[in-house]
Amino acid sequence: MKKIEINPMTRLEGHGKIIIFLDEKGNVDDAFMQTVEFVGYEKILKGLQIEEVPRVVSTICGVCRGVHFTASMKASDEIFGVKPTPTAKKIREIFYNAHIVEDHTTVMYAFCFPDFICGLFSSPSEKNILGLLKKIGTELGREILKKRAGALKIFEMLGGRPSHPVTALPGGWAKPVKEEERKEILKIADELIELGKLTLKIFENYIIKNKEYEEFFRSDVYRIVLNYLGGVDENDKIAFYDGTYKFIDTKGNEIGRFKGREYLEYIAEKTLPWSYTKAPYLKKHGWKGFIDGEETGLYCVGPLARFNVGKGFNTALAQEAFEKMVDFYGGKPVHNILAYNWARAIELLSAAENIKKLASDESITDKNVRQEIKNFTGEGIGIVEAPRGTLIHHYRTDEKGIVSEVNLIVATTHNKGAVNLAIKKSARHFIKAGKVDNGILNLIEMAYRPYDLCLACATHVINSIMPFHIYIYAHDGELIKEIKNYELT
Repeated sequence: MKKIEINPMTRLEGHGKIIIFLDEKGNVDDAFMQTVEFVGYEKILKGLQIEEVPRVVSTICGVCRGVHFTASMKASDEIFGVKPTPTAKKIREIFYNAHIVEDHTTVMYAFCFPDFICGLFSSPSEKNILGLLKKIGTELGREILKKRAGALKIFEMLGGRPSHPVTALPGGWAKPVKEEERKEILKIADELIELGKLTLKIFENYIIKNKEYEEFFRSDVYRIVLNYLGGVDENDKIAFYDGTYKFIDTKGNEIGRFKGREYLEYIAEKTLPWSYTKAPYLKKHGWKGFIDGEETGLYCVGPLARFNVGKGFNTALAQEAFEKMVDFYGGKPVHNILAYNWARAIELLSAAENIKKLASDESITDKNVRQEIKNFTGEGIGIVEAPRGTLIHHYRTDEKGIVSEVNLIVATTHNKGAVNLAIKKSARHFIKAGKVDNGILNLIEMAYRPYDLCLACATHVINSIMPFHIYIYAHDGELIKEIKNYELT
């Protein structure tokens, strides 16, 4: 049996490879996405004081730092038995929406747009951000980068750092917002809204109005029929920072909803001996392997899942764009995974609108940004809708607040099954009679890019067949901790 490898996978965060097995006729027998790196924060976080965890866990990834920080902060609130003050909650939401704008912009322009704007069947060497700038023009590229920098400025202003934020406190935020900062955020928000409009315009002009691409966005090549999970508010509108987490089946029927610890009633995780990423599935459906269709136990998360689960957005411009996408597909749920890119562009605009709405409220300058710690509980679950999908942080501590148990279910982990199915289906479509070239392999890679993989965030399962050592050093170079997988359970 012949084996083809795509190693390394390109245009994603982290390290992984695709393995494709061909039968004796040169057609695809099977295909897998294998995660080949290990991060292991479920182990590393044990022994830390819970109030330090949001700052530490943000270092899982340089891209996803804000989402882990926020989910962990919400979990620490529960452990200390407090809720943030109304002002602190608004500050957290502004911070979080700025992170969504920054992240979605990166993914749209660096990862997703090059596949289409640079030419679907062009050389892979031309399908990158430099090739994109040649197509849309360097002046427009500068404008996009300048506007995106505004989101990063808000992130730094509120979070204390442009990279890994430090302002988390149980029950609040470390510092109030000054009036001049509020006015600056408002000014930036207008630029971010323009960035959202521009991104949707580019998407429509270069992709939706291109008849060749329209066929791909409707075809079965990239169509994976699964269940969906996403956060919604009390009106079933898409919610990012706080909400109820809703499952629907392949036909759009609601399966159930959960908050907090209730996730354990719905989600189970399958450990795979060949990957550092687990494969979650719906408990009530059971593990049935990597299959799609009505009988599957797999589900997916992220922009398209939220689009399918929710009834739209609480912001006017994003809602208008949402309805346009529903009309294009003739209803929901939409199973063509290339639609992730469209839903992501709409979310970028919605997050920008949310920043303006929140910053327009003068009460965010109130100095009451922290609640007094009340009843220590020893257990906390923080859930948010990260740009890539539903993110769950679950901690237990001892009576001194030292972390004893950790469970992280990251968006890319939820999507493990979906990604494997998408890769296999596209490989079977494009590889026939052993004929394969770089262009075909790039079309297969297009099957995982809509999910915006972050493999560093997702790799916390320990497999003894993949030996590793983790060395943790202090700033002065002193070895603090050495972790070996064969010593762990």
